[in-house]
Amino acid sequence: MTPPTPDPAGPPRPADSADSPSGAERPLRADARRNRDTLVAVARAAFAAADDTVPLEVIAREAGVGIGTLYRHFPTREALVEAVYAAELDDITSSAPALLETLAPDAALRAWMDRYAQFAAVKRGMVDTLRAGWASGRIATPTTRERITAAIGTILTAGAEAGVLRADVEPDDVTAVLLGVFMSTATNSTLDQTGRLLDLVVDALHPERAARATR
Repeated sequence: MTPPTPDPAGPPRPADSADSPSGAERPLRADARRNRDTLVAVARAAFAAADDTVPLEVIAREAGVGIGTLYRHFPTREALVEAVYAAELDDITSSAPALLETLAPDAALRAWMDRYAQFAAVKRGMVDTLRAGWASGRIATPTTRERITAAIGTILTAGAEAGVLRADVEPDDVTAVLLGVFMSTATNSTLDQTGRLLDLVVDALHPERAARATR
């Protein structure tokens, strides 16, 4: 049996406790999964508000667990950053179909852009760690642009079929425009300015705008 893992915030727990790290041979138990998800959620908020230098002890305390529990799930700061980035990317790319279920495609696109802006803000708080991890191979390089572009493509296709978004625009072109918006507003800007720029992008994607530009 694996010896207990000491927890600086409490007495040792056996290695098969609910907070043992996941492995290929055994999925996390429900309470351990909740702890992990809570840690990621707290870290996401902390990194968005500041950056990923927030002390891990603070994240553990806000999540209501001991620092030992945090380290069992995320042995290094890079592991936590990677998990936060993966969760953010999963959320932004999976949100497109959900938005289309409740909103018209052009409104869904605008709402999705707001969520993408949040993703960009969280990423800025982790960018130094991410770049170092990607360069060294300690953090797997994600297919971020491909997945973002695929999400945009899903909404553009629905919009073209509904006649509310242009059918002659490449999804990757929209990705490039949005990256320009977020890069230009990363410093010395306000949420209002970012919102106005995103409104302009959606406005340019309406078919009537393209028709007037042609005339």
